[in-house]
Amino acid sequence: MRARTTLAACASVAVVLVIASAAVVFMLRVNLERTVEADAREQAQAVARLATDDRLTSPLPLDHGTDFIQVLDANRSVVAASQNLTGRPALAPAARPSGHRTFNLDARGHAHHQRVTSIAATTPTGPVTIYVGASLRTADAAEALTTAALAALSTVLLLTVGALTWRATGRALRPVEAIRAEVAAIGDRDLNRRVPEPRSDDEIARLAGTMNAMLRRLEAAGTRQRRFIADASHELRSPLTVLRTQLEVALAHCDPEVHTDLVAGALEDTERLQALAADLLLLARLDTLDTTDHHWPAEPVDLADLVHTTITARGAGPHPVIVHAPTAITVPGNPLWLRRLLTNLLDNAQRHAAQRITVRLDPDRASGHAVLDVTNDGTPIAPADREKIFERFARLDDARSRDDGGTGLGLPIARDIAAIHHGTLTVLDTPGATTFRTRLPLPPEPPQDARARQSAAG
Repeated sequence: MRARTTLAACASVAVVLVIASAAVVFMLRVNLERTVEADAREQAQAVARLATDDRLTSPLPLDHGTDFIQVLDANRSVVAASQNLTGRPALAPAARPSGHRTFNLDARGHAHHQRVTSIAATTPTGPVTIYVGASLRTADAAEALTTAALAALSTVLLLTVGALTWRATGRALRPVEAIRAEVAAIGDRDLNRRVPEPRSDDEIARLAGTMNAMLRRLEAAGTRQRRFIADASHELRSPLTVLRTQLEVALAHCDPEVHTDLVAGALEDTERLQALAADLLLLARLDTLDTTDHHWPAEPVDLADLVHTTITARGAGPHPVIVHAPTAITVPGNPLWLRRLLTNLLDNAQRHAAQRITVRLDPDRASGHAVLDVTNDGTPIAPADREKIFERFARLDDARSRDDGGTGLGLPIARDIAAIHHGTLTVLDTPGATTFRTRLPLPPEPPQDARARQSAAG
């Protein structure tokens, strides 16, 4: 990239220099030739006035910048000439009347470019043609000198541009190489390392900042994964230890009553292990999904019907559940996962409620969401703990009992299901109670229904 950038810069500058130098040389040549031509024409007009007044003398005097003068009559005979052309034949083959051209003329024993100007005049003896030649030696020298100077300056400028581009590109790419080397050296156990960030406020500095932000996310993800594995191991080890102890005691004890109690306890711990394994598998599956896209077929789900059927299927619990779902509200989603979301919220409410649980379902047409509130009248959750309860295996102090506190995965699973459905799950600040609010997006409303609803509201 460094070589390509330098080559492209030099090529671009070279093209510009060639065009600019050609234009400068061309304009210089044109201006010098015009000056020489003007001097020659002025000399020719002066000779024409002498011819008109019949005052031609031979030899004719030369002005500064004029090389020769020759006057021819109608028969192409020399009437008068400057001293350097005295006795020489007519210059007719080298000039055209009423015109001029540039050509090589060996007028004084050495060849050089001249501008020949011709003017016709009338004398008392007849018409004559006056030829005046002006040397272009100065114009040629100036052109050659200018061309050489431009070539030298262009070469120096190209070398300077190449060197500066090479150095500037190297300095610009040095942080990129440092970033690449650091990223190449970072392993799966070195996610705490960061790439160097330049102090400049440019694209490379923003690239380094983005890379460090990505490394921080990877480090946080690795930390969460390790903590999740440690917590899962701890959660699995405790019931497995209790289960093994119960089975060993049951195997060594012969009392039928004690044996029955131990087997019942072992069965309860087995069910707990089964539920924990199912929760872990569901979390693993949810982690593989992208919250910005659906990897499963969404279907219309009637939330009101789902709420009623879920609460009816649960049967009578320790606390009554009051349902407010007056209208059918349909959202796109997975009915099994939405049922699991509601079940986890109800399980959490049953564990913490004092007397009753309230489930309310309402549409929020203004924001285009369905709002599902699950409220229990238990002890409110402190503001500092409202996000902590959604961490995996997190339990508050009053919910650490292995029998009553759950696995600590219900609320995280519920929030992940809401996120997969492009919704949210939050804890509201409700006086004397705890409300978990789930917001799920409603399907786009048909235009005619929207207009009818707006008309009714108006």
